[in-house]
Amino acid sequence: MERLTQRLAVASVNQWVRRVGVAIVAIVLILVGYAFLYQWAMLTFEGEHRTFANALQVVVETLTTAGFGGDTDAWNSTPMNLVVIAMNLSGVLLVFLALPLFVVPLIRESLQQPQPTTSNLTDHVIICGYSYRDEVLSQELSDAGVDYLYVDEDTDVVDNLLSHGTSVILGDSEHVATFHNANAERARAVVADINDEVNPTIILSADHVNPDLEIISVARRSAVTHYHRLAGADHVVEAPRVLGESLGTRARTSFAEKFRQTVEVETDFHVSEVLFEEDSRMIGKRLREIQEFSDAGVPVFGGWFDGKFQISPGADTEIEPNTILLIGGDVDITDDIHVRRLPDHTGDPGRVIVAGHGVVGGVVTETLERHGLDADVIDIEPHGRVDIVGDVTDPATFEGIDLDHARSIVLTLDRDTTTIFATLVINELAPELEIIARVHNVDNVWKVYNAGADFALSMATITGKMLASHLIEHREILVPQTDFEFVRTKAPAIAGQTLAEAHIRAETGCTVVGVERGDDFLSELGPDFEIDEDDVLIVAGTHQDTERLIDLVH
Repeated sequence: MERLTQRLAVASVNQWVRRVGVAIVAIVLILVGYAFLYQWAMLTFEGEHRTFANALQVVVETLTTAGFGGDTDAWNSTPMNLVVIAMNLSGVLLVFLALPLFVVPLIRESLQQPQPTTSNLTDHVIICGYSYRDEVLSQELSDAGVDYLYVDEDTDVVDNLLSHGTSVILGDSEHVATFHNANAERARAVVADINDEVNPTIILSADHVNPDLEIISVARRSAVTHYHRLAGADHVVEAPRVLGESLGTRARTSFAEKFRQTVEVETDFHVSEVLFEEDSRMIGKRLREIQEFSDAGVPVFGGWFDGKFQISPGADTEIEPNTILLIGGDVDITDDIHVRRLPDHTGDPGRVIVAGHGVVGGVVTETLERHGLDADVIDIEPHGRVDIVGDVTDPATFEGIDLDHARSIVLTLDRDTTTIFATLVINELAPELEIIARVHNVDNVWKVYNAGADFALSMATITGKMLASHLIEHREILVPQTDFEFVRTKAPAIAGQTLAEAHIRAETGCTVVGVERGDDFLSELGPDFEIDEDDVLIVAGTHQDTERLIDLVH
């Protein structure tokens, strides 16, 4: 690291020496050239001889606007006046060129914050590389109170992070010395996120400094994951596969369907998902402030917040653009609040259309077929698994496809502009069809929703949250491919206790979302709700969490 810092310092000094040298040579050439020009002009146009020294003095006085000496009365001809005017303008021009090229950069560099090369953080996560997915990860870590430190060798990236108050050091993540400087001996984990070829070297260097570190690597291709593990990675997050499985799982079943399949009593109570559009007047409000829900006594079982599913969000949870809530009961959704109910797949066939058969589209197809659903694949090129060759932005492509009897369509296209256009086309042809979309640039997620998509995910967002799920203890960050489920169970071990006394959430991570009591389904459950011996609890959580709950209540 010291050698790297020295090289950067030497390079910076050499650059300034070259710039100053070029400037001096240019000024000398201009002065000498104008001195000869002045000598010639005075002799030619005014008939007077001037020595080179005298001519040089006049030129310097003219260019610096310091004065014109005693030669002013000798400039009587028009050509001579034009020469002097040219020298004056040149002087002004040189000043304007010098400011942006030399003076401003010098001032900026003198005010620039020194780039740190070491850190004293402890129990922190070292993030090697910087991208939007790492920004998602760092936000999740901040929310969980976990310190993190970026390591990057790009001085511009380091400057940008420093300007935002982010912990970062300048360094090459492939070098062992960098991990010593990042205090890896006292860190909790390392995230390798440069590229598929560099990440194994990062893993080896980090492991050499601290064999107890938890090391997570990001892989762009499935073929390299084996080698990342051989290098010593504890976990490898395959970004395209994570996204493909997430989209495929979303198309396979919705949480609303899972809930309906779990509850067995006869009841008019039902669940559905509602999307808060960008222009909804509910944006910025907290759940407790949504009168349409409180007036109807509508419980909120969960919600999608920026690609993350949260079980039983609190009353102070803020509604953001394109939040999707899983709600129970009836709620009057009027056009003026710009909230739309998403398709619930009641009676829909097990057939999904997949548009685009690249890496992500291939994983979507595999996920669907692995769970017994049929996948009709559309691609603009005839290859492999493609069933229909066509352009999804052309309505004619869908003439032979029964969109009205499909479960959903998953768009895994190469460009966001194509995805947006295709969404508009499909939404017009089949307004009731669920549209699930992959988004490349996270800044385009809102555009895809506004075009009519029902669910959209970017690879950067989903990968960042998956990384966080490996790093944050006792906190499952639920994304679409997480094994989330609803289960029904009796609870004899906690009969007679209230929900607050049973500590179900604290002990297992599960949330009780309803109770079957005889032929009734009870959904309004406060902390003082007492559990009867014959009650059947409907609980939500990951498969691992629900197994812990069953052990607790039996």
